[in-house]
Amino acid sequence: MAKKTSVPHNEMSFLDHLEELRWHLIRSVLAVVIIGIVAFVFSGFIFDVIIFGPSRMNFPTYEFFCKAATYINIESDFCKDKLPFTIQSRMMSGQFSADIWTAIWVGIIVGFPYVLWELWKFISPGLHPNERKHSRGFILIASILFFMGVLFGYYVVAPLSINFLGTYQVSEIVLNEFDLDSYIGTVRSAVLACGILFELPIIIYFLTKVGLVTPEIMKKYRKIALVIVLILSAVITPPDVASQVIVAIPVLILYQVSIFISKRVLKSEAKREAKKAKKNVKPS
Repeated sequence: MAKKTSVPHNEMSFLDHLEELRWHLIRSVLAVVIIGIVAFVFSGFIFDVIIFGPSRMNFPTYEFFCKAATYINIESDFCKDKLPFTIQSRMMSGQFSADIWTAIWVGIIVGFPYVLWELWKFISPGLHPNERKHSRGFILIASILFFMGVLFGYYVVAPLSINFLGTYQVSEIVLNEFDLDSYIGTVRSAVLACGILFELPIIIYFLTKVGLVTPEIMKKYRKIALVIVLILSAVITPPDVASQVIVAIPVLILYQVSIFISKRVLKSEAKREAKKAKKNVKPS
């Protein structure tokens, strides 16, 4: 019986590539669904402890800012006993729908490293051996950056947004009674936006590899980047300067790290080209 030979990645037809991509996507979706089912089973813990955590004044972020305010002898909204708002569901299927969608989003966030791995398995056979070698650790670093962003969004951006918007009133006559979807959307957008923002060094790495970005370009447009970062900070945070600055600082640090990464990539490329040129020079 003849052995089945594997077709090299670069010799596969367009339909073969699509078929391979389909299976990578199926496995990714399956992983998200499995994690989502587990999240749905433990929805009580996810809602009571994690999602509704920033709505209580014993949340670690509020306690930290309260202690800081007490230390410098100033009054602070972070030292209140309770946030002046309630969360309600005004639709018949509101809580069930929120439970399902939250489980799906938990599956996407927790399953991010696996989804990234499946994507990498599809892309990596098309890379040169040297490119694969220099891209080792990509999944680990990208996952660490993503989860750092998620934690930053959850412990910094989300509580600042909830505290500001939850205590803001145009008049004492108007009560803050937030819809469940609105509250969850605030937490979700803060967490995901920061998770994506923290992937900046990885994005710059690949843009430098394909020649679209250089350290010189990044330095030249640093001021424009600062404005963009402040705009993004304003979008994902409440409209107060302190919150925007708190979010902008780590992003600007990541921007500086990205410049360093871009330099290293170009230096590595130059060394590789020099070695290749040396090999191609025939001795006379």
